[in-house]
Amino acid sequence: MARDPLQNLTEPMFYLLLSLTEERNGAEITEFISNLTNKRVEVGPGTLYALLGRFYDEEIIGVSKIDGRSKYYVLTDSGKKLLREEVNRINLLISDFNKVINTLKKGENND
Repeated sequence: MARDPLQNLTEPMFYLLLSLTEERNGAEITEFISNLTNKRVEVGPGTLYALLGRFYDEEIIGVSKIDGRSKYYVLTDSGKKLLREEVNRINLLISDFNKVINTLKKGENND
């Protein structure tokens, strides 16, 4: 069975969606991501506009306005749902990690 390509988001995908919880244009998106992650995640123009196009085609984001040459984007309801699902998935990963680490710590304390 083929896996949905949006089942697990990459970091650039995740942060792009997170940035669009408010209306932003391309330059504002890259600045938001860079600032939020202390430049750990940098999204170049090629990646940015490829993702914007893909998310737009999938109706995950929409264009809220066009001002000259700038397009402003926002999450659609589908985009908000996808972002929440990804956060839930990440939280499950963290929960599973904590279960394993706590089990290991208990084993170390019994030695």
